[in-house]
Amino acid sequence: MNVDGKHYRTVWLDGDQLALINQPLLPHRFEIVMMPTYRETAEAITTMITRGAGAIGATGALGMVQAVLEAPERGFHDFIATAATTMRDTRPTAQNLFYGINQVLRAVEACGDDIAAAREAARAAGQEVADDDAVCCEAIGQHGLAVVPDGSRVSTHCNAGWLAFVDWGSALSPIYAAHRAGRKVHVWVDETRPRSQGARLTAWELGQEGVSHAVIADNATGHMMRTGQVDLVIVGSDRIAINGDVANKIGTYTSALAAKANGIPFYVAAPTTTIDPHCDHGDDIPIECRDHDEVRWTWGWSDEGSFMRVRTTPEGSPGHNPAFDVTPAELVTGIITEKGIVQASRAGLEPVARR
Repeated sequence: MNVDGKHYRTVWLDGDQLALINQPLLPHRFEIVMMPTYRETAEAITTMITRGAGAIGATGALGMVQAVLEAPERGFHDFIATAATTMRDTRPTAQNLFYGINQVLRAVEACGDDIAAAREAARAAGQEVADDDAVCCEAIGQHGLAVVPDGSRVSTHCNAGWLAFVDWGSALSPIYAAHRAGRKVHVWVDETRPRSQGARLTAWELGQEGVSHAVIADNATGHMMRTGQVDLVIVGSDRIAINGDVANKIGTYTSALAAKANGIPFYVAAPTTTIDPHCDHGDDIPIECRDHDEVRWTWGWSDEGSFMRVRTTPEGSPGHNPAFDVTPAELVTGIITEKGIVQASRAGLEPVARR
C-alpha cells in the first residue's frame, strides 16, 4: 500500500501489540493506532477501525495471537476459547475472519499442553495468515489483468483495495496491476452509502496510486452503464457460498442487476479464504445489520477545518441499515482468485475452496 510513496500494510504485529491504520479518519487524516490487547483488537473490528474481508481476517488471526500470548498458564486453553468467542462475535458476515481465527486455534491445539510451543506456533500461524493474504491478493491482480485491457472503464462498489486486505486488495488489485503495466484505466467509484467507503477509502487509495477515477453517487451507476460509460465491473466479497452466490457491501446486487441488463461483465475478486465450503447458498449467509444512526448521520470535513458528524434525516425518522446483500451466482461472470478466474458455481469453487 502506498501512502505518500511509502509502503504500508493495513495490519501488523509490533512486539505483542497490533498496529492498525485508523480507517474512520481517512481520507482526511492518516494515523496508525496500537491495540495492546486482544480485547482492544476485537473492539477495533467491531467499530471498523479496521474493516474489509482480508484485513479483519488477518486482524482476527493476529488478535488471537495476542490472546495466546496473554493467556495465563492456569486456565490457558479456557482463556483462548473465550477469546475466540469474543473475536468471532465482532462481525458475522466475513468468512475470512473465521478462517483466520481457526488457523491460529489449530496451531495451538496441535501443541497440546506445551504452552511455550503453543505461543510460538500461534505467532507463526497468525503471521502466515497475514502474509498469505498479501500474496493471494497480488496474484489476484495478475490473473485479473486478463479482464482489464488498455482503456478500460471499470465500475467498483465499496472498498476492496489495500485497506480491505493486508496489501494489494482484491477488486482493486487487477486495476493496480494494469496501471503499473502502463495500461490506461479509469475507475467509477460508487460512494457506497451509508459509510461511504468508496468515496472515502477507494478514492483515496486510487489517488495515492495515481489511477484515474471519479466518485459517483450510488444511484448513478445504472445510468453510467446504460449510456455506455462502463466496460466492466469488479467488486470484492465478504463471503462466497459454495454455489457461487456472493455477499458483499449493500448495493452490490443492484450494480449486478444493472450490469446484467446492459450486457456488462460483472466480476468478483476474492482470495479463496473468502469461499465458505460449508455454506450451500447465499440465503445461508448471515447479513449484518448495523446501527441505524449510520444511515441517519454522516461524518465529514467542514469548511472550518473540523471533522464532524451531521444529521441528514428528520430528527424523528428511524433508519434501517443492512450492511451487506447477496448477488446470485447467475449474475456473476467469474470469480478472480489467486488460483485463476473460476466459475461462480459449485463446480468452479469446490476445487479451490479452503477447508
